[in-house]
Amino acid sequence: MAQQVQPLPYGVGHTSRAWIAWVAALAAVAIAGWYGWSVEISRGMIVTGLRDIGPMGGATWGLDVAFIVYWVGVSFAGITIAALIRLASLHALKPIARMAEALTVVALLAATFAIMYDLGQPLRGVVNLFRYARPQSPFFGTFTLVISGYLFASLVYLYLDGRADAAALARMPSRLRWFHRLWAAGYRGTPAERARHDRTAFWLAIAIVPLLVTAHSTLGFVFGLQVGRPGWYSALQAPAFVLLAGVSGLGALIVIAVIVRRTVPDAEIPDAAFRWLGTALLVLLLAYLYFMVVEILTNIYTGAARERDVTRELLFGDFAPIYWASVASFAISVGLLILRIVRRGVGLGLLVTAGILVNLGAIGKRFLIVVPSQTHGTLLPYGTGSYAPTWVEYIEAIGLFAFCAFLLIVFAKVFPIVPLNRAPRGGEAA
Repeated sequence: MAQQVQPLPYGVGHTSRAWIAWVAALAAVAIAGWYGWSVEISRGMIVTGLRDIGPMGGATWGLDVAFIVYWVGVSFAGITIAALIRLASLHALKPIARMAEALTVVALLAATFAIMYDLGQPLRGVVNLFRYARPQSPFFGTFTLVISGYLFASLVYLYLDGRADAAALARMPSRLRWFHRLWAAGYRGTPAERARHDRTAFWLAIAIVPLLVTAHSTLGFVFGLQVGRPGWYSALQAPAFVLLAGVSGLGALIVIAVIVRRTVPDAEIPDAAFRWLGTALLVLLLAYLYFMVVEILTNIYTGAARERDVTRELLFGDFAPIYWASVASFAISVGLLILRIVRRGVGLGLLVTAGILVNLGAIGKRFLIVVPSQTHGTLLPYGTGSYAPTWVEYIEAIGLFAFCAFLLIVFAKVFPIVPLNRAPRGGEAA
């Protein structure tokens, strides 16, 4: 007699028409982004707004590079929160641990695609990495630390964290039982297995924290160590990259956690988790705003002539609308987060608004880090350049957001997005 298929926790395995419609829409947008990439591959980089610096009056790095830095930044908060939950025993945050880990993985995958978009001929870039790579170069670290090491470590951490839940689900008859058995890989939850599992995850968490700080600092060094590029040569580049990564990642994690709380059946994410996330976001945001003020004042009053030119362009020139819009996004977010504290409530609406605003501001800041120093910051006697993304670059960027959302909502339907030990179904934690 066939076993009866029973519903799995948190709506795993259950789909609805609304869910299918969302998946189809996100898949269509992601495919549109890949279509833009195919146009770029077939016709060349001429379909983008990129042009050589100097005689051609353009920028060789543009929107794709800005989103490389952005997506790697979003991944920062996810795995950091997951590691700190284990290392510091932050019990209030345990319900969001898995969505934080999943966010890290999908964000790093998006960063990988953004790198492929920027390379123009990705196969040649991958081949040349092995042929001509210089380990002392920050560019080498971008691929080895950020994409290879960082992504691999995050995948392993997600696998280890979910193995016990996979074993519990594998004991329940369902259409996804084969997948959960594959993930569990024979895990039975014996005392010896749990001890070995916890020990491995603990040391992996310790290894991940310095790895991710090094990875994000390496991205900052890609810009900060180029002494001939005004606007980039700054000792604040690496720490500012880490701070803004934490801001954008926490903002994205807050939005995802609220969506999960509102849409996933029986998902219980306590108010304490949102209070912790909101406070952490406020602290990081204030620190980053302090960095911005210090950098602007230093460049205005003591910077070289070209440094002052780039700074004036940000404050009053062609890039001023993006700069002040980013500043406004951060400032409004600070106000919303302080208002939430004053009201002494959870303030989910305020948190979501702040989370969206800081990510919009982070995108603007990433763009301003990449472009102005190329179009207005050359030390050679060239004229002022310009750069405007084309539809190809825009559709690629929008497609990456759809790709990440697609992966997250599909993951939530094949595996619990909230750890089972928080399930309100009774019984002990798996």
